[in-house]
Amino acid sequence: MIVLDAAGLEKTFVLHLQNGTRLPVLRGAGLTLRAGRCVALTGPSGAGKSTLLRALYGNYRVSAGSIRVRHRGAMIDMADAPPERVIEIRRETLGYVSQFLRAMPRLAARDVVAAPLLDRGAAAEAAAARAGAMLDRLGIPTPLHALPPVTFSGGEQQRVNLARAFACEWPILLLDEPTASLDAANRDIVIGLMREAKARGAALLGIFHDRHVRDAVADETLSLEPLKESA
Repeated sequence: MIVLDAAGLEKTFVLHLQNGTRLPVLRGAGLTLRAGRCVALTGPSGAGKSTLLRALYGNYRVSAGSIRVRHRGAMIDMADAPPERVIEIRRETLGYVSQFLRAMPRLAARDVVAAPLLDRGAAAEAAAARAGAMLDRLGIPTPLHALPPVTFSGGEQQRVNLARAFACEWPILLLDEPTASLDAANRDIVIGLMREAKARGAALLGIFHDRHVRDAVADETLSLEPLKESA
């Protein structure tokens, strides 16, 4: 079943502090995601891989194209949906793992992970238990669960980021270099989580610079190339 279908996407950045210089990044980009499958984005630096993920999530507004996401049984175009609908889709259907954790400075790691579950209506006790279990699985020691992750190492912060994503069991999950800061043991734990997500029917789209990770989870690849012409 198709859960995300994007077509004809265009994105150009305008550098207003550089005399309005225009940097086209995406032109005619598109892809299809199916339940239980993983697509890996490949291509050189500057090809627009992260830009595409952010556009699909709605962080970047595209100037052309459609981003149809299966949400509550219907295909909704994120590209022209009102902000309220985009927020609803993010809360229930579309997850995103960035390269860096962004969290409130004094918020405990357990609360960072539990927040999306609470947003979905989970009971506080159940959300905290699920968050703690996921942090345990990703090797975050129990004494650290009550501490703000801003005090953690880069690898620990990334594991909190991943715990937050996989605790929710999103139908669609976008991953931007999810294992970049991890050692081999934790990398393999994340591979296991991605395989489990696929097995329950989630669709994954990711940037995996680690070939071992890409080979372990990707069913197909989509190659992007930098644009050579001005828009």
